[in-house]
Amino acid sequence: MPEDLILVDARNRAIGREEKRAVHERGLRHRAFSIFLVDRDGQLLLQRRNRAKYHSGGLWSNACCGHPRPGERTLSAAQRRLGEELGATATLRFGFLARYRTGFANGLIENEIVHVYFGLTPEQFALNPKEVSSLARHTLARLQRDIRRQPGKYSYWLRDYLARHTPAIKRGVADVLKREVQA
Repeated sequence: MPEDLILVDARNRAIGREEKRAVHERGLRHRAFSIFLVDRDGQLLLQRRNRAKYHSGGLWSNACCGHPRPGERTLSAAQRRLGEELGATATLRFGFLARYRTGFANGLIENEIVHVYFGLTPEQFALNPKEVSSLARHTLARLQRDIRRQPGKYSYWLRDYLARHTPAIKRGVADVLKREVQA
């Protein structure tokens, strides 16, 4: 079933909507979200994308990502997608805004303004096998080392976040752990 995405201007203001496949074929700027889940030991949850995904199949990425639908709040969309991909729920908090544009070998183009959220890794998952093939956990330092050694194992956006937003990721991880201690 076709899914419309929210087209945005350079200031992240909605300017229209377009079908998802067409957005990625034409490289139109659109709104997206990405989620980092952090466990009580400070490790980041990674998901391995199903090999059949429309791009970046079989690559490791952060816990969850996706697009809000027209009329849907970005945070609500992130919580919805967490359930659709991982069969999980988590309290999410905004961490930072990221922007990237990249092309893929299959001709598709991502051009996103991304709302990046952080939350505590839940105890249970019910993975959607059409989306996720497996999960792993890494410290930020270990993930950075592995990305330097084997960048082709990881999604473009995860590599970009770590290259350009490491201080914000560290703050997001610290915030999750701080809230966990206070709970």
